[in-house]
Amino acid sequence: MDTSKDVLFLREAILLAGKGIQTGIGGPFGCVIVKDGEIVGKGSNQVTSTNDPTAHAEVVAIRDACKNLSNFQLTGCDIYASCEPCPMCLGAIYWARPRRVIYASTRYQAADAGFDDDFIYREIKLQDLERQIIFQHLSIPDAAIVFEEWKKFGDKKLY
Repeated sequence: MDTSKDVLFLREAILLAGKGIQTGIGGPFGCVIVKDGEIVGKGSNQVTSTNDPTAHAEVVAIRDACKNLSNFQLTGCDIYASCEPCPMCLGAIYWARPRRVIYASTRYQAADAGFDDDFIYREIKLQDLERQIIFQHLSIPDAAIVFEEWKKFGDKKLY
């Protein structure tokens, strides 16, 4: 691990976070994705400007990098985030399969600024009916049909 390069890329992510605030695009979060020493994706939080609750910096950067790399996975990439990813971004990161994630601020620092994702971390551990938003499993036979089709589909691209 080359710490000096890591610091440079983290500073790029922090600059994006600051620009997001100054331009009114969204909250104080930025992210860059690097492959072979080059930035291949960038993102800043755009939740409020796009009215999209999934437009977190990491998700925006993942979409940008995947588009630029023409691939739905970020194999061999490093994600540099201005802050520790929230649970949603953590899930997106795992689906994208980068090599590693480096972040500057912690989720506790974000909570101190009014971005408390800790309740989501706590909610994940609860049973469906114990959560603040009720999750209800309703099993119907038709639901499994698409998975059976997928198992038999010969020209699928696994992810």
